[in-house]
Amino acid sequence: MISISDKLSLQAITAKDITSLQELMRDIYPAAYQHFWKDGGEFYIDKQYAEQNILKELSQENARYYFIVYKGETIGNFRFVWNENLPGISEKKQVKLHRIYLHPTTQNKGLGKQLLAWLERQAEKKKVTTIWLDAMDAQEQAFEFYKKCGYQYHSHTILNFELMHVPFRKMSQIYKVL
Repeated sequence: MISISDKLSLQAITAKDITSLQELMRDIYPAAYQHFWKDGGEFYIDKQYAEQNILKELSQENARYYFIVYKGETIGNFRFVWNENLPGISEKKQVKLHRIYLHPTTQNKGLGKQLLAWLERQAEKKKVTTIWLDAMDAQEQAFEFYKKCGYQYHSHTILNFELMHVPFRKMSQIYKVL
């Protein structure tokens, strides 16, 4: 267990935690994203949190995958990948923030900010100069959160998921130089 603060910690996700991770995401994901999808997000959850995909993500050499624990309760997940570079960024040492999901009841408590600050400290220890991520443009609250934390626009990509409503398919690749 990694302590972020007296109330916030990270617990490494292992292969034995797959069912717990799947259940957690069935609880968290739809509240924020179901309106993006024709099927309420079932396709995305089934694809991204399928056992085979989770095992693949856990086996990725430079990846770290954690449950977010707040006041003793699992409230989200946090995944990042060291040395995954965003094309077109000159800084050579980068980390990609791949996933950060928090239960809606715990949002607006400063937890995301604490997690990003912790990741920045870890990056600085490793002499990593840039953190980047893909952010859903249509998820305005999250997108604004990253901007307030110092992230800036780099480029964008369009998701080609057939079950995703077209207006929600744009993702911006954003980054922060430390």
